[in-house]
Amino acid sequence: MSSLSSSLQKKVFVGTFIHTPTLSPPTLSVFENTIVGVDEQGIMKFIEKDVEGLDDKEQGLEVPVDEYRKDRNIKNNAWFTGVRGVVEKNGWKMEDVEELVSSGGNGDDQMRVLLWFGILVSWQSLGLDVWFYTHTHASQLPNTGIFGTSTLLDWLTTYTFPLESRFSSLSHARRVYKCAVASTLSHGTTSAAYNATIHPVSTNLLADICLEKGQRALVGNVCMDCKDTCPDYYREESAEASLNNTKAVVNHIRDKDPNGDFVQPIITPRFAPSCTKPLLSSLGELARTEHLPIQTHIAETRGEMALVKKMFPESKSYAGVYDSFHLLTPRTVLAHGIYFSEAEMELIASRGSGVSHCPLSNTSLGSGICPVRKLLDHGVKVGLGTDVSGGGSCSILTAAREASGVSRLLASFEQGNGGSEEETERIKLSVAECLYMATRGGAACLGLEKKVGAFEVGMEWDAQLVEVARVPEEVQEHNEERGSECWGTETWEERVAKWMYCGDDRNTRKVYVKGRLVHEG
Repeated sequence: MSSLSSSLQKKVFVGTFIHTPTLSPPTLSVFENTIVGVDEQGIMKFIEKDVEGLDDKEQGLEVPVDEYRKDRNIKNNAWFTGVRGVVEKNGWKMEDVEELVSSGGNGDDQMRVLLWFGILVSWQSLGLDVWFYTHTHASQLPNTGIFGTSTLLDWLTTYTFPLESRFSSLSHARRVYKCAVASTLSHGTTSAAYNATIHPVSTNLLADICLEKGQRALVGNVCMDCKDTCPDYYREESAEASLNNTKAVVNHIRDKDPNGDFVQPIITPRFAPSCTKPLLSSLGELARTEHLPIQTHIAETRGEMALVKKMFPESKSYAGVYDSFHLLTPRTVLAHGIYFSEAEMELIASRGSGVSHCPLSNTSLGSGICPVRKLLDHGVKVGLGTDVSGGGSCSILTAAREASGVSRLLASFEQGNGGSEEETERIKLSVAECLYMATRGGAACLGLEKKVGAFEVGMEWDAQLVEVARVPEEVQEHNEERGSECWGTETWEERVAKWMYCGDDRNTRKVYVKGRLVHEG
């Protein structure tokens, strides 16, 4: 795998590519027999579709260029002739290419189906869009799956604050954060917005680990100074102390990655009730002067809504609280957003802010169901998050399937309340819409949609290679005994849907960020 300090060379990827470039209309775009060139900066320089001759070569190829150079039989093969022609047409030489990767099967009895999501694909393999993880708590990984019978506010006091308070220990932080980053990468997450804790030194460590592992990340020191809502053992001393902690993290990350190529700081007020008004005000000003993105929670439960109304009586709404402190910007991502009023959705859309839909957490804590279709209808950007440890998985693929499922549940409620058939059908989210939210939609929430999230020349090469099994006929005959899934007869749309509903991290074979291989399963 490539380290961030090592220089890259050109790479060529061959196969079938699948991505979700647009939301309106929701589109699952498939490029078969396609060649993509990635330059030394990890940027896609050319994309040639429908190249002749690519079907002539048995798939499953990963050929070092030195092998290509010395093997005349390979060099004269029709498949390589087609690749070489495209490479030279775009002003490159094969001798300058470090790696030539095809997404095909390996020729075994058990043929592979590989899918580059956000990257490259063929009938035996698929390349899919990058996962953009818009909301999670790296520090809460040890509590994954622990909810008790708590609602949100009780859960924070019983489970979350005691766990996060332990991150004053760097040894504990290092162990958990390494596991958190490795886990998200193994699920194909190339980009993640992380909430850390109130401890700037361990937050800096999380940023360092992301940089070391090559994951694109936005890392935030959690801000919480309110004595009325935060426990004595886990609270920053004052608004000034909290602001200084955040500034320390901002300076550390910018020192380590000045251009923000991989890791960026993000302003992170936990949620409005955990912060005093002076702190919210100073964070809004810091975000403005330093051009920083913002992440926080909003409208997750009815109890939280009542608490906000009590603490901020001068504001018309929860979203209005953040807006009054200049915390609603085009690079603000708001986690949950279940209980918005129409006016709040209009306000959030007008500010260009986004919502991180966290269906796993919303279900686990019994918080409610986010009306995603209403958000989209109001022009609000929507991405996906898991909100670990509120959510029981760090997989955005799981979040995508849960987003589809809860939308169908919401549609059934609407139908039971007398909604028309047309309206209830509109509430349901399609596979393409869920995958868009998991990729380019998430990138859009933080202003990165022109940088990552689709197969377009000039965008960065972030991708995952996904493998699913094509079961041969003799095995299909005994499928009930083996318990295998059957593959091979689906259309591309059906295959992607089947992967979204049935897949997990075992399908993730390779993950690239900005042209670098950062995970191989």
